[in-house]
Amino acid sequence: MQTSYSASKAITWPPASAVWARRAVIAIAAIVVLAMTVATAILAKEQVGAPALVQLERTPTRAAPTVAMPVVAAVAENADVADETPQPVAAEPTADQPNVYPPGTRFFNGRPIRPARVIHMTVTGYSPDERSCGIYADGQTATLHSVFTNDMRLVAADTRILPFGTLVSVPGYDADRVVPVLDRGGAIKGKKLDLLFATHARARKWGVQQVPVTVWEYADGKPATNPRAVR
Repeated sequence: MQTSYSASKAITWPPASAVWARRAVIAIAAIVVLAMTVATAILAKEQVGAPALVQLERTPTRAAPTVAMPVVAAVAENADVADETPQPVAAEPTADQPNVYPPGTRFFNGRPIRPARVIHMTVTGYSPDERSCGIYADGQTATLHSVFTNDMRLVAADTRILPFGTLVSVPGYDADRVVPVLDRGGAIKGKKLDLLFATHARARKWGVQQVPVTVWEYADGKPATNPRAVR
């Protein structure tokens, strides 16, 4: 009876607590494996993106090249700058540089001139023949200059208003060039001017016009030339 009891006791080993302990170990092991798998996947994902970030940080950053804006472009983009830009001032004649004059200065007989005043006048035309000059059609002006002086581009005036040698420019006559007063006439009184033309027909074509006449003066500080002394 004792032997039989011993055999029955050997069959029921191991106890129930050992079984549950083994299952717990297996479960823990499975959890650890799962956790390691998840961690490995996360690490692998991070490693995929890492090289790009490292490369970006190691790549030297190059600043865009600085291009100097031309002065002309700056002025075009900002009108105020253009208005405030100092303009070059032309040099005036001095004792050391007597022949330096502003750009655009006009000259007559090699001397600089400048506009002095404007007079509104009645302007007519005449020719050097008998139809205009009558008995005085001798080919000379009242200053004893030939009518061919200055290529027949001269005027007659009332010398009380414009003395001999006065320089004038008349719109539409000789391309607005400056011409001298070298003649006078009996009918030319007050604010009247008579323009010399080569032919009577051209003088009549001019007719009678009311125009602003610009009177010029020499700008070199020297006295005007005596018109009777110049031929």
